[in-house]
Amino acid sequence: MKFELRQDLKLTQQLIMTPQLQQSIRLLQLSRIELINAINQEMEKNPLLEEEAYDEESAGDQVPEGDEAKAGSKVKEVTGEGDGKDDFDWDSFIEDFGPVGVSYAREDGESPSLENMLTKTTSLADHLSWQLNLSRFTDIEKKIGEQVIGNLDHNGYLMQDCDEIAALEQVSTSQVEEVLGKIQEFDPPGIAARDLKECLLIQLKFLGGCNTLVEKIIDDHLKDLETKNYGNIMKRQKVSLMEVKEAVDVISTLDPRPGLVYSDERPQYVIPDVFVFKVDDEYRIVLNDDGLPRLRVSNLYKEILGEIGNNAKGETCKEYIKDKLQSATWLIKSIQQRQRTIYRVSESILNHQKEYFNKGINYLKPMVLRDIAEDIGMHESTISRVTTNKYIHTPRGIFELKYFFSSGINRTDGDVIASESVKERIEKIIRDEDKRKPFNDSQIVDILKKSGISIARRTVAKYRDALKILPSSKRKQYF
Repeated sequence: MKFELRQDLKLTQQLIMTPQLQQSIRLLQLSRIELINAINQEMEKNPLLEEEAYDEESAGDQVPEGDEAKAGSKVKEVTGEGDGKDDFDWDSFIEDFGPVGVSYAREDGESPSLENMLTKTTSLADHLSWQLNLSRFTDIEKKIGEQVIGNLDHNGYLMQDCDEIAALEQVSTSQVEEVLGKIQEFDPPGIAARDLKECLLIQLKFLGGCNTLVEKIIDDHLKDLETKNYGNIMKRQKVSLMEVKEAVDVISTLDPRPGLVYSDERPQYVIPDVFVFKVDDEYRIVLNDDGLPRLRVSNLYKEILGEIGNNAKGETCKEYIKDKLQSATWLIKSIQQRQRTIYRVSESILNHQKEYFNKGINYLKPMVLRDIAEDIGMHESTISRVTTNKYIHTPRGIFELKYFFSSGINRTDGDVIASESVKERIEKIIRDEDKRKPFNDSQIVDILKKSGISIARRTVAKYRDALKILPSSKRKQYF
């Protein structure tokens, strides 16, 4: 066997994920709230970072995208070599490096109203505990009541058996049930029920509807009520359709999830990352910098660096300041890059979907990530990160940037229509239908075909489910 030692030269390409690149990618995919939290955390860790006070007079003087990029190029990376004073242009950084982000002057009236800002609301547990403390309960009854309240879900239903609560508090089950009965008289009506039937019956008791047809339907015909099988109710209860209608009207006023009004899971308002305004016949894009900390490097550390000696302790201090300066410049550059990218993606979406902005949903074009990526010279994965959890305020409403991306459906005339437009048409067909004779999915297919849109029945069913619209059997109204 012959052994041979030789050298081979091989050329390969490898992507090196530098810390700065990793940070840029991470910041790009954050939502607005997550970005603010990340900036605040970095400011706590890095003493060189500080927030610049907002100057209304200079708000309109911020540089546009191209000039901002030039300003950002003045920041030089710290190599960690030299005396810590001459290896980077601190003066250029301090004097010329502007505030973070792409921003444009706008009149106060152009921004959406802030009257819907969220405030801290009373929780369900707080509301019930307040009533518990104001009621005439013994100490042991209050402890039982606290257990009951603590085991309610966000809909207001009791998720623990009375036997379990009794064992935990070392009391009898009958004591727990007695306290539970009193809590079920609290506001909101229907609270602390163990199932839907009990929830509705509690509310009916508040309305004085005991011993009525309404009570019998809730007791014995909830399944028929769900499937709108009114014929079976009429047959079993020996009543007319009109009597069933009157009972159903009462039941429809009851709340199957009484605790939800105090839940934190109620719809939350979103703050747009981008505004699109129409000025005359042109659209104008404005990034929303409101609430984003305007970062700069503290000038104090320039003076400290000049006063540090050349002993071992001084060198350690220099290295610490250089490291923090490097982190600060990376963060500011990354935020600037994030804002520029969001602007460019939004601008490209606006150009691709100009007809939608002018004419409405029927003119929304099919568009995929690759269309925007090729337009602005970025990778599809970057576009995906930019459009996730980012919102745009337009004259037609507030949308997630991903809303404008959808597959295409061929029309019989050869054109292509966006799937979102088809969904809107399905929604309109159902909205305008005869509620006593609702269209089934096959009939909707035929209606769409007449307007030149050819899709399968299962596609209609999929879009209907996405729109949270019930099938025809459950949409039917008998009176």
